[in-house]
Amino acid sequence: MKLTKNECVVMLLAGGQGSRLGDLTKKIAKPSVPFGGKYRIIDFPLSNCVNSGLYTIGVLTQYQPLVLNSYIGDGKSWDLDRMNGGIHILPPYQRVGDSEWYSGTANAIYQNIDFIDMYDPDYVLILSGDHIYKMNYSLMIDYHKEKDADCTISVINVPLKEASRFGILSSDDSGRIVDFEEKPKKPKSTNASMGIYVFKWSKLKEYLEIDDKNISSTKDFGKDVIPLMLGKGEKMYSYEFDGYWKDVGTIESLWEANMDLLENGDLDLSSDWIIYSKHAERPPQYISANSSVKNSIVSEGAVIFGSVENSIIFSGVEIGEGAAVKDSVIMADVTIKEGSTVNNSIIDESVIIGANLKIGTAKEKNYGITVIPRDSIINNMQEV
Repeated sequence: MKLTKNECVVMLLAGGQGSRLGDLTKKIAKPSVPFGGKYRIIDFPLSNCVNSGLYTIGVLTQYQPLVLNSYIGDGKSWDLDRMNGGIHILPPYQRVGDSEWYSGTANAIYQNIDFIDMYDPDYVLILSGDHIYKMNYSLMIDYHKEKDADCTISVINVPLKEASRFGILSSDDSGRIVDFEEKPKKPKSTNASMGIYVFKWSKLKEYLEIDDKNISSTKDFGKDVIPLMLGKGEKMYSYEFDGYWKDVGTIESLWEANMDLLENGDLDLSSDWIIYSKHAERPPQYISANSSVKNSIVSEGAVIFGSVENSIIFSGVEIGEGAAVKDSVIMADVTIKEGSTVNNSIIDESVIIGANLKIGTAKEKNYGITVIPRDSIINNMQEV
């Protein structure tokens, strides 16, 4: 079946387990994790697509998809409920002689070749659903066209000590990629792949089919497809990105990204580049006359009788009299009863913290981030 031709189809990889986020992703996929007081992580790539004029998006789900699928719905919150294109949830499905789950990032795209072919695109943009950033993808696609590239990889400069966590590439003066290595022990540069790729669809399809026939392949873009294309001499270019970008794959990086919102730095959510989200309508926040709120984000529906400092407070949170929250992320519908203190913590949704308890330690002591899993009821310190 052929639909109206789209110049570019977006494939958004959103099926990751996010095991390094521990209790936060036991029941939900990493792209579903709440962020910034009113968002979920997947809001960022979805909003980037819409703001870039890209409206045909396949979202590839796998691990614990219920919350993510329900959240995305028909895509109306991002203006993606469209007759031509729009958003499509693409879970693994059983085909004749094939009952596998997605076995890698490349395999996930391979299993959806028929979906992409319906739109007969010239280009495919591949994204990850678990990074925090704002980016105009149309500029990257224009660069890809200008270079007549087979593949363009968005890169960002990272500290040398972090480079081993990423795919690292080197380019010549024209931007053409001359070397690529996935998570090298001894990085040759600090140009890290952001997991954002633009491909000529005809070329990508060719290499996905080659990769599928390779029984020794891990079916991964960084480990298999990109090195194979580079080894075959295909035209591959790097696209430099110099804005804010955060891989929120660990508890510490997720906490840091939330705290970055309080710094009025590169991650500015009040700009014209709107990050859209789907959230319940709540009454206005209530902050009592005897409470104190300093350098914090407090979302609608929150009720505060205690003190809040340097923290992100989601909707529906209740903070009792004499309770104190500092350097923390308090997700939706959490209750912190009177006299309790919360420091340097991430409290997941619908948690109840009893009275006169102490959760977490002061940031200056550097003991790490305390995490309380969703739906927990904490009435004594032995439960923390």
